[in-house]
Amino acid sequence: MSLTLPDIDRLAQLARLDLSASEREHLLTDLNAFFAVVEQMRAVSTDGVEPLSHPLCAVQDMPLRLRDDVVTEGDIREAAMRNAPDAQDGLFLVPRVVE
Repeated sequence: MSLTLPDIDRLAQLARLDLSASEREHLLTDLNAFFAVVEQMRAVSTDGVEPLSHPLCAVQDMPLRLRDDVVTEGDIREAAMRNAPDAQDGLFLVPRVVE
């Protein structure tokens, strides 16, 4: 995929950018270089390659850094109910919007 100056102008218009001529040329060069890298990456076959959970997993064994699944907030129902304009039996009451 290769962009042209009219493409850059359209993108600048959509992003509400006021680009000078040198900025347009620079952006065109940078975006086309980016798309060239993307095309190179798309050309690589990844069949049979397992996804990594961490980039270093390819070179060393790494345990997953997971925190313990514990309750840290406790029971906050009373604090939440204090913010409600109207509540009943621990539930928020809201006005009916559909007849």
